[in-house]
Amino acid sequence: MDIKDLHNKFLECKSIVDIDSRSVRNGSMFFAIKGENYDGNQFAEEALSKGAKFAVVDSNSISNNSKILRVKDSLQTLQKLANFHRLKTKSVVIALTGSNGKTTTKELIDCVLSSNFKTISTKGNFNNHIGVPLSLLQIKDDTEYSVIELGANNFGEIDFLTKLSQPDFGYITNFGKAHLEGFINIDGVIKAKTELYNWIIKNNKTLILNLDDKEQKRFQNHKNVSFSSTIDGNYKFELISGKKITVKNNDINYNSNIYGDYNYSNICAAITLGLYFGIKTNKIQNALNLFKSKNNRSQLIEINKKEIILDAYNANPTSVINAIESFSKIDKSKAVILGDMFELGQNSFIEHKKIIDLLISKKIDSCYFIGKEFFKAKSINKSFYFFRNKEEFYRNVNEIPETIILIKGSRGMKMEEIIENKIK
Repeated sequence: MDIKDLHNKFLECKSIVDIDSRSVRNGSMFFAIKGENYDGNQFAEEALSKGAKFAVVDSNSISNNSKILRVKDSLQTLQKLANFHRLKTKSVVIALTGSNGKTTTKELIDCVLSSNFKTISTKGNFNNHIGVPLSLLQIKDDTEYSVIELGANNFGEIDFLTKLSQPDFGYITNFGKAHLEGFINIDGVIKAKTELYNWIIKNNKTLILNLDDKEQKRFQNHKNVSFSSTIDGNYKFELISGKKITVKNNDINYNSNIYGDYNYSNICAAITLGLYFGIKTNKIQNALNLFKSKNNRSQLIEINKKEIILDAYNANPTSVINAIESFSKIDKSKAVILGDMFELGQNSFIEHKKIIDLLISKKIDSCYFIGKEFFKAKSINKSFYFFRNKEEFYRNVNEIPETIILIKGSRGMKMEEIIENKIK
């Protein structure tokens, strides 16, 4: 089917796309996507029966009718439709990637821009070869700004997603030790993430640069809007407080409810874009005051007079080190509960050992390590406790007496479960 004809049918569906037959919305366009353990074609007729207006399929086993739109490859067609739709819209597209903080930064930018403009942004972490097309297809005729998150765990993926989304602005939050199974080392991470900046430069679009980051600073000769803690950037910021972050720009303080000075640059990026796009400072201030982190990302939770810093959405060596450095500055009785970091490949043992060694030098009262990777790297210290899994932790730890507790680990560890099972 011609992509223009498919786009017209997409508009008939009021720009609603579904890929899960269990949650089909009335009048939507259903795409039958194949995965490792499922074939969406098997659910196309179910989707139609539940109210989908059309079903895009790439199987010949489904009977012909006017609602079945047969294509060569459903996923590739979804991607082509998203790219076609994006190029038809007038929205300014801001794409961002990075090793840490990209979802929080995306939500902060969207929060600030939506205080003055009609915006859309990537839902959750829908940032891969399926999620990005779905995000782009959210763009409406009246959408002024679209904030699109790009994720990757191997080379070439950011380049592909950038070409798909055709951004007007591009930002890399940082370069950290994430997905080392695919990227091998930090040089690989930098190479992969800068695929976004390379496309931006080649197409004469605008870079968003944090000039405090030496890797980003080397791109400052290209068209950009920048920020830093020095006079180098277009916008200069000062960190005033790190527990609930407050930053200053031009004698104006911007307060937030976000924990951790590692989120400093994330907030600066959002304020920078707000100011660059002409939003009044009081609107930006109000937006940041109302913003609350969610989905286990740097959340501040109070339970029975204990403060919990729940930063358990994901973890890699860089984000864990940043969290520990920030947490260690708090002047209270403190405990950390760390879960294994995943996707580190051959670097796993040494990176877990580095975290343990770092904590030896920090004034933290108790350190609990959960998971087989930390257990392999365990060392003897009177305030260190190692457990192979959460069940072993639950059996052996009766109470955590400290008044403030940091909980962090990779997504597969589901460290948020500790709050329900152990924090009292």
